[in-house]
Amino acid sequence: MAQPNPPHSHRRTTTTGSNAPPNNDVANAIGGGGGGSFLTKYFLVILFGFACLSLALNSRFTKVVVEDVSIIETVLKDSVQQLSFLNRQHPVLDDDHTRKEKNGNDSDDVSLKKQKQRPQVQDTSKDQRSNNDINTHKIANLNCNAYRGPSQEAAQEMVYWEDIPQDAEYVSPFHRKNRAKSMPVTQFLTFEPDHGGWNNIRMAMETVLAMAVAMGRTLVLPPHQSMYLLTKQEKGQRSHFSFDHFFHMESISQEHAGLDIISMTEFLELCMKGLVVDDKTGEPLYPPGNRTNWDGTSGSERSMLNDWIRSKSQMLTWDCEECVAAFPATTSEEDRKALEALPEQIKASGGFPPWQDYVGKPNPVDASPFERLKEMNAEREEVCIYTPELQQASWVHFPVGNVEQEGGEVEESRLLVHFYAFLFFQDWRHDLWMKRFVRDHVRYIDELQCAAARVVVALRNRVLKRSGGKSNEFDTIHIRRGDFQYTVTRFEAPKIVEMLSKKIVDNSTLYIATDERNKTFFDPIKARYDVVFLDDVVSELEGVNTNYYGMIDQLVASRGRIFYGCWFSTFTGYINRLRGYHADDHKLPGYKDGIIPSYYYALEDRFDHMQKFYPVKKSFYAREFPTSWRLIDTSIERQK
Repeated sequence: MAQPNPPHSHRRTTTTGSNAPPNNDVANAIGGGGGGSFLTKYFLVILFGFACLSLALNSRFTKVVVEDVSIIETVLKDSVQQLSFLNRQHPVLDDDHTRKEKNGNDSDDVSLKKQKQRPQVQDTSKDQRSNNDINTHKIANLNCNAYRGPSQEAAQEMVYWEDIPQDAEYVSPFHRKNRAKSMPVTQFLTFEPDHGGWNNIRMAMETVLAMAVAMGRTLVLPPHQSMYLLTKQEKGQRSHFSFDHFFHMESISQEHAGLDIISMTEFLELCMKGLVVDDKTGEPLYPPGNRTNWDGTSGSERSMLNDWIRSKSQMLTWDCEECVAAFPATTSEEDRKALEALPEQIKASGGFPPWQDYVGKPNPVDASPFERLKEMNAEREEVCIYTPELQQASWVHFPVGNVEQEGGEVEESRLLVHFYAFLFFQDWRHDLWMKRFVRDHVRYIDELQCAAARVVVALRNRVLKRSGGKSNEFDTIHIRRGDFQYTVTRFEAPKIVEMLSKKIVDNSTLYIATDERNKTFFDPIKARYDVVFLDDVVSELEGVNTNYYGMIDQLVASRGRIFYGCWFSTFTGYINRLRGYHADDHKLPGYKDGIIPSYYYALEDRFDHMQKFYPVKKSFYAREFPTSWRLIDTSIERQK
């Protein structure tokens, strides 16, 4: 939260010392020279005395004010913090909003919704990333002027997200705004980041974020910390991260009536003020050692905080392999009971069908809860309901790793699942809203989008030159090797060439996103294609944190004409979801079934799985599914 500027002491500047210009009147009065009456001289002497006294008092007053600035600032800081919490509970709303429109030029500034008066998520590192200035940044806009380009027109190629003002007004039926009598205070959701690589971390975060919105809870971001493989420190660059360093978390919170996002530091400051209490005893919950800032701490230090969080919160260990997280359409008992009864009704009508029954045969997006649950069940025959008891908990927490249950049993808790493969909404419109929310707002920050756009421009210019101006299209592939645990996908280069040749003609420009550092591995591919790596266009990434290169690779790969990926890779999966968003936006062939021009080089039997609709199925993380992007604007289009 930005702190108020300290009050300034206003004082008149007086010139003194040997360099001061002489005052002839005063000099004459003191020295007795020149004309003038005795009274005049006497008056001037008295005036000079008062001037000296005034100067001394003014200097003394200024010294006191300067010494007391810290006291004044402390009082102001405390007052602003209390005011900001009240604003979170009773946000002031502005009625200005605009109609739905795609990103445009600077002149097409988009006023997204009622503006909640709340502070930014505090970045305690003092990182001066201008695109996260909540006073000016809007997620719908993508302007690369602050990031060395490219042009506005070129940057728009990266844009798949929409600006839908009415979506910003959505508030969960379980949010305290919709049940002020039964829940008059703010409720919180905390979570531990996944322990895997970045795209596992991202996937789990999306799921938790979606649940925070569905539950109507304030999401608390974990402290800044190191993340697996994102630890490069050259030139003093950042190597400890929270999610606000990858996504516009402040803007996401600011732009939605039904969502607040705060940092762990802000949450613990509320605890220190006694504003977070134990549900059973009503006693204030103070953090370990009364410490509020845990950013950049080691894993052993952070475990102290995690242990405290687990002990003080209502832990949720829903198993995404065994149940779907189900949310009733309203807070009514009737809707809750109807949702709870769905699994037994399906079993009584012949049972849950196998996922194969839905290949190429998706349900309408507005199908009944009965039919939609059958399609997304993925061998899960239970629902984890957001019960009235959970709705009353002031603070819920999603742990990662081993969790000791009542009775001493230890279970592993991990949300290695896509948000849309876990959350089930009784109301189909809530389901589509959540998918649009993630598409339109949970996207990489402008700095990464613009860096990727510069690379795409360089690639298109390369193809234009090679083709004599006849084409600017390139193809892309993600080749996963490195530490990947699924060795069955570790194909040698000649085999990869064989798979590529099925869809990509010789001598095409092929952009390769990869973690393989031995470039000689790619020689057989280079013999057939005009190969480009991110290293070849690194001049476009001047000043960009090298820990971001993987995300930039994903964005660039998403813009290829044809894309090849690796089964089991969440890195590949996210590229395909981005391609799905673009395909739906541009109404490409097959978009109504979620089909995109993507293929798998590994595994061979999955080569063309993106050419048919596949329902959600296990293993969830192995790929992304068309339900996340297919016809998700339907409920909005019907309102037109």
